[in-house]
Amino acid sequence: MLAPGLNIWARFVNVPADAAIVEVLGQQWHWQYRLPGKDEKLGAVDSKYITENNPFGMNERDPNGMDDILVSSQELHLPLNKPVKILLRSIDVLHNFAVPQFRVKMDLVPGLVTYIWVTPTRTGTFDLLCNELCGVAHFAMRGKIVVDDSTSYGKWLELQTTYAQKLAVPPTNIAIGKKIYATCATCHGSLGEGKFESHAPKLAGLGEWYLKRQLNYFKNGIRGSNDNDTYGKIMAPMAMILRDQEAIANVSAYIKSLPNNPAPTSLQGTAENGKSIFDSTCASCHGSTGEGIKLMHAPRLVGMSDWYLATQIRNFKLRYRGSHAEDQYGPQMTLMANMLQNDKSINDLLAYIAIIPNNKPMPTIKE
Repeated sequence: MLAPGLNIWARFVNVPADAAIVEVLGQQWHWQYRLPGKDEKLGAVDSKYITENNPFGMNERDPNGMDDILVSSQELHLPLNKPVKILLRSIDVLHNFAVPQFRVKMDLVPGLVTYIWVTPTRTGTFDLLCNELCGVAHFAMRGKIVVDDSTSYGKWLELQTTYAQKLAVPPTNIAIGKKIYATCATCHGSLGEGKFESHAPKLAGLGEWYLKRQLNYFKNGIRGSNDNDTYGKIMAPMAMILRDQEAIANVSAYIKSLPNNPAPTSLQGTAENGKSIFDSTCASCHGSTGEGIKLMHAPRLVGMSDWYLATQIRNFKLRYRGSHAEDQYGPQMTLMANMLQNDKSINDLLAYIAIIPNNKPMPTIKE
């Protein structure tokens, strides 16, 4: 058994000389990818450089990294019939890169770079799973590997962004964003405080990155296209007035500048019950105080409109939201939302989130 095993192992660890290089970055609970640019060299990275704006830990001083292609998505494309060496990095805990059809898998070990190599032999879309128990949302850590013919792969590659392009994002103009926001204020309020009567949630307090993503989702039909998402369908045409990414960036920057006053609560629930729900389902991504974590792609919850959060949880549960093929993080939220069994558990959860902002004492439950 050992002799043939060593033969197979030798084939497993010895990578073809002409193999392309792809880096896979795993973290709780999603995947990202890095490919070398025209110089065919990956730039230097280091965990000490990792921030919410630099999840790959890129070294700005290394010129080899400027043309690196950074894919901040759950979906990686690979070319057909070409060997590829897949470098594996984790920035938090132990993960495992597993595509069942590849017939090989490998752990991502913090502090190390492991690898596998494959030669995709047929086109298609294949599920990428984490086969290592990595935390509460381990089951939701799913990506996609798309194997393309050379033409389709080239088109996908052209649409990706290099590290240098990410660094060269022009500054936003809050004054212009304020003018654009005048249209939004009709429903969302002059200070982004939200209006229940307009079914428009509070916006102030949300991160620019999240606002940009949602506005793009509405513009591109990724969100608000489901016939059962009543209010999402109202928002979709409003997002179309933002003609380009510059307009989206400007209005998002203005909203960020608005005062973040907690929205009034409107739901009744038992906060004591909600704390255990929050700790087991929400805190790992959205933060222990619901502040939102950009690195986890999870928006702020604390101080936001509770009725809106309740509506969105139900939309995820019913797949009115998060089911679009291009919604990168919606499927994760759908899985997590299904852990909330009924409206009572939703209301209890939101009752607990409502007491976080001012560190209000936990209400006493009377017998």
